[in-house]
Amino acid sequence: MTRQSISLANQNDEWLKQQISKEEFTSKSEAVNYLIKQAREREEYHNYVQMKIDRGIKSGFAKKQTREEMLAEFKQRLKNV
Repeated sequence: MTRQSISLANQNDEWLKQQISKEEFTSKSEAVNYLIKQAREREEYHNYVQMKIDRGIKSGFAKKQTREEMLAEFKQRLKNV
């Protein structure tokens, strides 16, 4: 791992110390790495959801169907999988 020196706002440093004292983490480094990992995973999920939204928008509007027609279409698609 790369060693870094960072400056923390007082309230963030206090929060980290509390997490260590409650044994949520064993060190500040562990806590910071965990938080960065969470941020990266959240960003990846956001990008995935945005891609799905963009794909849906590009596909255009769906034809209007009744509940029964929609269910029949889903069942037909499942048979083809």
